[in-house]
Amino acid sequence: MLFSSMTFIYVFLPIVCAIYLCVRQGLKNHVLLIASIIFYAWGEPSYLAIMLLTILINYIGANYISRSKKNTHRKEILALTIVLNLSFLFYFKYFNFVVENINGLFKSDIHFIKVIMPIGISFYTFQALSYLIDVYRGEVKVQRNIYKLALYICLFPQLIAGPIVKYRDVDEQISNRDVDFPKVVYGIKRFIIGLSKKMLLANTVGAIADKIFTQPVDQIDLPLSWLGAVSYTLQLYYDFSGYSDMAIGLGYIFGFQFLENFNYPYISKSITEFWRRWHISLSSWFKEYLYIPLGGNRVSKIRHYFNLLLVFFVTGLWHGASWNFIVWGLWHGLFIIFEKITNIHKKQGGIFLKTFQHLYCIFIFMLGWVIFRSENINYALKYLSTMIGLKKNTTTLYTSLYYIDRLEILALTVGVICSLPLFRCILSVNEKHKVLKCCINTWLIILFILSTCVIAASTYNPFIYFRF
Repeated sequence: MLFSSMTFIYVFLPIVCAIYLCVRQGLKNHVLLIASIIFYAWGEPSYLAIMLLTILINYIGANYISRSKKNTHRKEILALTIVLNLSFLFYFKYFNFVVENINGLFKSDIHFIKVIMPIGISFYTFQALSYLIDVYRGEVKVQRNIYKLALYICLFPQLIAGPIVKYRDVDEQISNRDVDFPKVVYGIKRFIIGLSKKMLLANTVGAIADKIFTQPVDQIDLPLSWLGAVSYTLQLYYDFSGYSDMAIGLGYIFGFQFLENFNYPYISKSITEFWRRWHISLSSWFKEYLYIPLGGNRVSKIRHYFNLLLVFFVTGLWHGASWNFIVWGLWHGLFIIFEKITNIHKKQGGIFLKTFQHLYCIFIFMLGWVIFRSENINYALKYLSTMIGLKKNTTTLYTSLYYIDRLEILALTVGVICSLPLFRCILSVNEKHKVLKCCINTWLIILFILSTCVIAASTYNPFIYFRF
């Protein structure tokens, strides 16, 4: 089930909210757990067992670990449980990729298994691992109630595409949380903003990107290549940040306060800063559970650079079983190492230096998004060659104007403007500013109506990160 669907907005969510608000406090978790299972089973009934098995494995593993504080087998239990978690992820997400590369490398003929990746497996697996590791470290108490642990892992607002919520951030909220009118109102507003990002901006500029990236690369000229890159850059941001806004908004409606997942990443002045602002929950997850355990920056410079490169290799691999995702991850890792060596991201200066830093960062992450979007490395290299002027195509069938209309130009313009922190506090307007608050609420109602009209007129429109 999609957040951006008529079924979810007008059937599922109102029914769940009505039941949730009517039942007594002790039953609210049960309502959310049942709703989350129905939500997941709606789209992936055949893979519901995998998620439930993940919950059971981590419940048993964490309980054994907590009872064995003086037992020398704690590490073995932790390792076994981690392997079991990752084995599901490997089989469904990476098995065919490994087989394909083995066949290509050794000229073998290992048969593929038709495997469809369960939606959200990358996200709920990482949530389960964070809980397990934190129990091992003694940073959180083990959850003895399996229903509460199940709610943490499969809570439907962030189940499919994050943000990746750490157990310690919602531990108290699972057991004791308040649902009040201001939180519900804020949650609804936040949900509408996310829905608008998805339906009015991401889908509109995404149509431009799809038209361009599906063309043979030899028929894409310099202006067209940049139009495609800009369109996809905005599409990905508004698609994913829109989902995060909706997830955070739904969390507020049910009394949960999830941490922010985006902080205007496109205003960054370095790739280092970019990763502090983009997909914050994933960045912090890798920092806490991979980068720091590897030694972080408390080692030699060579080892430090290796740690960074390994983290971004895994970051790329996490996004998908394809070499272009791995190259994309390494691309970012190499530039972060470059910034560590040159300290370019720490240099202070006037407007010219800041402008250069900002343009440098935009150029790097936009080239990276081309790698990310391309079907394979060969296509990405040819596309990038066109973008930077190394390859000139003279067989272009249509000019850039063929791929864009007035509505899409408007969406691109609004997309660029709204990627800046100009409206950061739009939902936090003080009650004293009644006129401004009334204008904002009216505008949100208009956005909601427009978004649902687009939903009604469109076909299946999944979020990009569903496949990761």
